[in-house]
Amino acid sequence: MASRADQTKPTAADLADLSALADGTLDAARKAAVEAHITASPELTALYERERRVVDALHQMRATERAPERLRAKIEASRPSRATIMRRRFAYAGGAVAALAAIVLALVLALPSGTPGAPSVSDAAALAARGPVQAPPAPDPDMPGGRLNQQVGDVYFPNWASRFGFEPVGARTDTLGGRTAVTVYYRWKGTTIAYTIVQSPPLTVPSARTTDRNGTQLHTFELNGRRVVTWRRDGDTCVLSGTGVKAAELQKLAAWKVPADSD
Repeated sequence: MASRADQTKPTAADLADLSALADGTLDAARKAAVEAHITASPELTALYERERRVVDALHQMRATERAPERLRAKIEASRPSRATIMRRRFAYAGGAVAALAAIVLALVLALPSGTPGAPSVSDAAALAARGPVQAPPAPDPDMPGGRLNQQVGDVYFPNWASRFGFEPVGARTDTLGGRTAVTVYYRWKGTTIAYTIVQSPPLTVPSARTTDRNGTQLHTFELNGRRVVTWRRDGDTCVLSGTGVKAAELQKLAAWKVPADSD
């Protein structure tokens, strides 16, 4: 009889952990737990082995001449999201060597700066599903009505409590591809959203609907039932996500700028 692990479809967090383990970017403190989780699932084990072959092939190909920058830019503009690539690997799990080679070539050309396993916005959004493990940050004493006493680089987390009703209720800190990633969770009337700021360099943005709001370029998409809005600020990547919340609401929060009189 198939075990529960055999029957459960991998989540976005599973795929992000699997990829990070394969390319060596997983936090060392979580390595043993992730390895055990993968070993318990034949499906995850098979995916991990495929990912390892891709990473090995990437390293070999990186030893040769890089693709011309113009070609890399063209691929970057049209490439699918990391989540889409992972879904295609599921769909063609029994694929031939030619299919694997095509994936490798696409990744070599598309990954920013040619770095194997560079994380994406989808990977950052998956962090939110892990939930808070720290107390929420308090309001910033210098600007309590507009921001919290928590920042990544020069980018502060907003205090949305008085303006929008979303109170900070928890936080977590992760490492994503060597970058610090801080997530603050907010709640209002039973709805919880997560705001993740990932330290520069910027993450790759998946194919998504792009809008401009209040001078901020926003990219909106869905990931495993979770609505995601992402944008860049001062070189960092900001990711706002949640379930049961409208895209327009997330976009309004994302584009909000702290007023000068929010002391």
